[in-house]
Amino acid sequence: MTDVLLAVGTRKGLFVGRRRDGVWSLDGPHFPAQAIYSVGIDTRRSAPRLLAGGDSAHWGPSVFHSDDLGASWHEPKQPAIRYPEDTGTSLERVWQLHPAGPAAPGVVYAGTEPGALFRSEDWGESFELVRPLWEHPTREEWQPGGGGLAVHTVVTDPRDADAVTVAVSAAGVYRSRDGGESWAPSNSGVEAVFLPDHFPEFGQCVHKIAQDAGDPDRLYLQNHWGVYRSDDSGAGWTSIGEGLPSDFGFSVAAHPHRADVAYVFPITADSDRVPADRRCRVYRTENAGADWQELSAGLPEEPHYGTVLRDALCVDDSDPAGVYFGNRNGELFASADDGDSWSQLASHLPDVLCVRAAVA
Repeated sequence: MTDVLLAVGTRKGLFVGRRRDGVWSLDGPHFPAQAIYSVGIDTRRSAPRLLAGGDSAHWGPSVFHSDDLGASWHEPKQPAIRYPEDTGTSLERVWQLHPAGPAAPGVVYAGTEPGALFRSEDWGESFELVRPLWEHPTREEWQPGGGGLAVHTVVTDPRDADAVTVAVSAAGVYRSRDGGESWAPSNSGVEAVFLPDHFPEFGQCVHKIAQDAGDPDRLYLQNHWGVYRSDDSGAGWTSIGEGLPSDFGFSVAAHPHRADVAYVFPITADSDRVPADRRCRVYRTENAGADWQELSAGLPEEPHYGTVLRDALCVDDSDPAGVYFGNRNGELFASADDGDSWSQLASHLPDVLCVRAAVA
């Protein structure tokens, strides 16, 4: 069984897990009393770099990095992310830290609140605002979701360093095909049930996007009501929620090696944010959403109320894949066999906000 590095961001610090020879250990919290909303694991380096977006009630938000698996952490002398003075705003939170693919060495994207995208070319030590998205003509009409106005998801194309897709809450999906120089809303087919026009050009409350392992043009989207698939890099979307106990939810993840395989964690409703039918279970599709399979072996059988947030479900790059999720009950679960069976790694953690894993 391969060794795995697991990073778990919570409301009160970061926990770092290691699986060695099939045995798990978990240490922390790093950054006690800080909310860790975003974590990235950059495996493009000889030693993996851990990136953490911390949010201190006293010191404010910052980005930290570690090159020794969390044994020590470094914060730049100058803020890694700073809004230019002419924007008239300041950083409230780092929602996403996304190392770009091998075609863009050193490039890391940060999605932030208020809704903006920042780009780093030095492995996440300093970032610059991607102005064309910040200055997009639709921006004045963007509205905050329940968690605020945030760029919370970044997807890059492993074949093309200039192809970047982001999700904004609550403005929907935006795509660039020229390295961020221009952006276009890309929400055709995605419903916004809370707006008078249910299918606007933008304004959808997209919760998460994941990219298929076999075809980078295939994307999976968990919406504020609705699960969708795109086969053309987000130009158009088709509903694939049929067969789920609820198509409301926050998270979606794609298998790292198997085409057409994705995972979601259904939530009852936007007005009742607990697991669908009060059951702790993940759903997997193996045919790009044509049907869904319940995965519950080893998960709690009693009524359950642990909500899984948008970045709290992930996969590692093992084969078979490790699948992980944490919830707002402070429970952390793992599967080492593509989700077929589960074990509990931790309980009584603070609210789990994000989970990332990688072979390391």
